[in-house]
Amino acid sequence: MNYDLKSPGWSGQSILICLIIVGILIVFFPFSDPGSQGVKADLALVSEDLNSLAKIEGNSLLPISNPSNPQPRVTKKIRVVATAYSSTPWETDDSPYLTAAGTLTREGVVANNKYPFGTKIRIPEIYGDKVFVVEDRMHWRKGDYHFDIWFPSYLEAKNFGAKRTYIEVLEG
Repeated sequence: MNYDLKSPGWSGQSILICLIIVGILIVFFPFSDPGSQGVKADLALVSEDLNSLAKIEGNSLLPISNPSNPQPRVTKKIRVVATAYSSTPWETDDSPYLTAAGTLTREGVVANNKYPFGTKIRIPEIYGDKVFVVEDRMHWRKGDYHFDIWFPSYLEAKNFGAKRTYIEVLEG
């Protein structure tokens, strides 16, 4: 028997063209049941306590985020002394409205010597879920476990006083 190696058949180029055509058909005409319109997922909130899980088609659980109420993860919880300060010349340096991080003083700014600028914290016993950002420093004698909360007026800061409480250091 003689076999002709050049006989007509499927060459590499023919196979490549067929694969491209099949790929185009799949993209523009997906194979699915005509009655269905894709996968219909039954998204139901299963549990707030389990980091908000979604129930999908009754047999799978996936974590979902809640953009209206994102909850940052607490990395550390420590006991501290919380005091208050304002932008008065006798409580600050020669630029009372400028923090050590180079930002303007505003609500939500705290001073601390231990944590880097940009560290986010909460003071739940006093402020609940409100998030503060470390953007200022204090005199070195205050130590690492002292947090100074900025207030817009001297009277508000004085009325806050000093409190022993705990803070939650937040992720990222």
